[in-house]
Amino acid sequence: MRVMVIVKATKNSEANVMPSEKLLAEMGKYNEELVKAGIMQAGEGLHPSNRGKRVRFGGGKKSVIDGPFAETKELIAGFWLWQVKSMEEAVEWASRCPDPMPGEESELEIRPVFEAEDFGAEFTPELRAQEEKLRAEMERKQKA
Repeated sequence: MRVMVIVKATKNSEANVMPSEKLLAEMGKYNEELVKAGIMQAGEGLHPSNRGKRVRFGGGKKSVIDGPFAETKELIAGFWLWQVKSMEEAVEWASRCPDPMPGEESELEIRPVFEAEDFGAEFTPELRAQEEKLRAEMERKQKA
């Protein structure tokens, strides 16, 4: 199963307080362990929300909202995409993570990623073929 591990934003991450060299080294070691174990598929930190935008949909209209976004508990500072055998394995790996926001209360959220079979009959063979084609094209472009 694939899971997204979300690093929740804090006041410091939203204030663009950069991690220390020590934390960067600890995270680098942790990421090496994830890669060696075949768990990590992707992982990145994110700039604060003041550098972001939101596109809101409603009533058939779209609007763009400039950051920063006030609710820091609803923001993310980074993420990993992992391939694991179970949610329990994901929790085990997340428990090994260095504290991502030293000096502040911090949190990782683990969410399963939808797989094709999760969508049921509505995900027709034609839609599955289209999805597979898109994934193959993305992979080809990433290697180029």
